[in-house]
Amino acid sequence: MSATIDTHGHDDDHDVHHHKETFVTKYIFSQDHKMIAKQYLVTGTIMGVIGVLMSIMFRMQIAWPEEPNVLFEALLGKWAPGGVMDADIYLALVTIHGTIMVFFVLTAGLSGTFSNLLIPLQIGARDMASGFLNMVSYWLFFVSCVIMICSLFVEAGPAAAGWTIYPPLSALPMASGGSGLGMTLWLISMAIFIASSLLGSLNYIVTIINLRTKGMSMTRLPLTIWTFFVTAILGVVSFPVLLSAALLLIMDRSFGTSFFLSDIFIQGEVLHYQGGSPVLFEHLFWFLGHPEVYIVILPAMGLVSEIMASSSRKPIFGYRAMIASVLAIGFLSTIVWGHHMFISGMNPFLGSVFTFTTLLIAIPSAVKAFNWITTLWKGNLQMNPAMLFSIGFVSTFITGGLTGIILGDSALDINVHDTYFVIAHFHLVMGISALYGMFAGIYHWYPRMYGRMMNKNLGYLHFWITAICAYGVFFPMHFIGMAGLPRRYYTNSNFPLFDDLANANVVITIFAIIGGIAQIIYLYNFFASMFFGKKSEQNPWKSTTLEWTAPVKHIHGNWPGAIPHVYRWSYDYSKPGYEEDFVPQNIPMKEGEEELQH
Repeated sequence: MSATIDTHGHDDDHDVHHHKETFVTKYIFSQDHKMIAKQYLVTGTIMGVIGVLMSIMFRMQIAWPEEPNVLFEALLGKWAPGGVMDADIYLALVTIHGTIMVFFVLTAGLSGTFSNLLIPLQIGARDMASGFLNMVSYWLFFVSCVIMICSLFVEAGPAAAGWTIYPPLSALPMASGGSGLGMTLWLISMAIFIASSLLGSLNYIVTIINLRTKGMSMTRLPLTIWTFFVTAILGVVSFPVLLSAALLLIMDRSFGTSFFLSDIFIQGEVLHYQGGSPVLFEHLFWFLGHPEVYIVILPAMGLVSEIMASSSRKPIFGYRAMIASVLAIGFLSTIVWGHHMFISGMNPFLGSVFTFTTLLIAIPSAVKAFNWITTLWKGNLQMNPAMLFSIGFVSTFITGGLTGIILGDSALDINVHDTYFVIAHFHLVMGISALYGMFAGIYHWYPRMYGRMMNKNLGYLHFWITAICAYGVFFPMHFIGMAGLPRRYYTNSNFPLFDDLANANVVITIFAIIGGIAQIIYLYNFFASMFFGKKSEQNPWKSTTLEWTAPVKHIHGNWPGAIPHVYRWSYDYSKPGYEEDFVPQNIPMKEGEEELQH
């Protein structure tokens, strides 16, 4: 009782003691969780534009290799003499694109934005447990973004070892141009990013455990909060491992150690390194790398669950099974990392263990997919843009997940490892699915963030072009991958074996360019709606969760008076005996009414 009540003992006079905010304290060094969520979202959006532009550039290089391109000459300068892309910068673009999209867009855009926005509002708290730590976590994130962008302008070139930065390319500064200062900046940027993520994750965990309002038991929490909670725990468990890998790599690069370096020859000369192993780095990297996939996808799953219940006017199907599957995914994600390393010389018995745990994780994922489909079944579907992106999420999650069964089996994986088949798999199941979850969340909670509605027709246009282009890009990649086309080659023209696949690469690139351009519709809609969008009512979607009980006008502390108490679970839609087809969580039970929670 004390933990919950003490935090809210000063409800009524809360705003009296709050000092007037200046522009700097309100918009820049803000400690308000709602403003920090917007900062994460806008920063992540800017990084996303850079990441997408890079992907369009290297797709154009693959589709039309050796052909002069004005865009290359303008953007890459000395790296594209005569408009022809240099081989070194190709790998650098792939490296920075992967890093930006995985860490700076999807991790920050989903977890940073929506954990900050929704945790206090949905659990009934005035703010995060520590507003100061929350502010520091955003500014560390911002600094890491700036350093990563600065690495693009280093004379020898940005980091170029793939986004997984395997040694020895990343451990020997003299290995290539992209192994020099650009790689050092990459490592510094990631170390700061990890510090940011850890501060954020600890804040989310403490807030959810300690600051829930009266009546908000764990089994009354919306599924969004459950996914943010497990995501934060995964971050605390796995991010420090990547930090240790980055620090050991810095020591190998600068202080003469050999954690990840063994017998290495450069131009016939034996280097003095001995005793280390590049495979050790793979273990450390993927111990973060695979939970990271779920750090990205779990928040999207939570947002989609919430939107589907609200937009189908039905309680979410199998609430407790959904919680159990989130917990199971969280646990299993930490014991499957070896499936990235089937061809690293791993003991076949150990490979079979990782195959088993990898296939096991399909079960809770399937539970979630079936529950989403059953939630939609016979619902009164409101086909707004957020709902369309949610349904799109389920589609790409299933299609991308099916190929995961192939890649999770060591005997099958060996045949398509490091081909375009792998790219197709993880872009669909993680990249596109997570982006759909993020877009769904933005369209749904935009009124909560900015007090205005986004344009629905532009939202429809954005969804359909994006959905068609996403499958247009990644579906054909499965086939060119099965034909053996390797990833990360800047041209395939030297291999007559792959001449027949050139046309497929052109088609993929055209879809990628159209899909990239289509995001301008979303960007226009997002920024224009802040000023010209239709003003939102308090609860535009007729949802049951607590964030819609707070006034549209942003105030410090979220609620002007007392914090609402909770009397029911999060999904009382279309409940018999009520005039409206939704009953908010803060409405007391009727006499004799039994709470029905599945």
